[in-house]
Amino acid sequence: MRKEHVSVKSMWIKYLKTIGESIQTTDKEYTAWHFDITEKSANNLAKLVLSGQKRATAASLWVEKHDHGVIPKVGDYSIITNWDGIAKCIIQTTSIDIVPYNQVTEGFVKVEGEGDQSLKYWRQVHEAYYRKECARIGMEFNENMPVICEIFRVVFS
Repeated sequence: MRKEHVSVKSMWIKYLKTIGESIQTTDKEYTAWHFDITEKSANNLAKLVLSGQKRATAASLWVEKHDHGVIPKVGDYSIITNWDGIAKCIIQTTSIDIVPYNQVTEGFVKVEGEGDQSLKYWRQVHEAYYRKECARIGMEFNENMPVICEIFRVVFS
């Protein structure tokens, strides 16, 4: 596991200051992470969040439980980084729905804001991603795999 970049804590401290809190007084917590499993994609997706085009993300429930032991919940904070771990913005989860892969909707895909924002594109790129991630944890992708559909808002950048 990579050491957290100094920019992450710095951004968190600046955010807390804007809401009248500090590291010492807050009960809020965050996770810091980048999107996807390649540098180019991670950096591009962070840019889409910053532009306002990307306001959602979709993760395999199996992979989240395997990697983190918990799933995101409404109200959670995440500091989105680029591939190198440099903080780009803070998001807060506003909605969580867990649905089978084959029931992810066109509406959600548009909010996720990737590619041409079509369900066809989403399925093409996400199936390939989920196949790799499932294989990594010893699972096999299928159409009924539970997907965490997370909608968020940028609260600080």
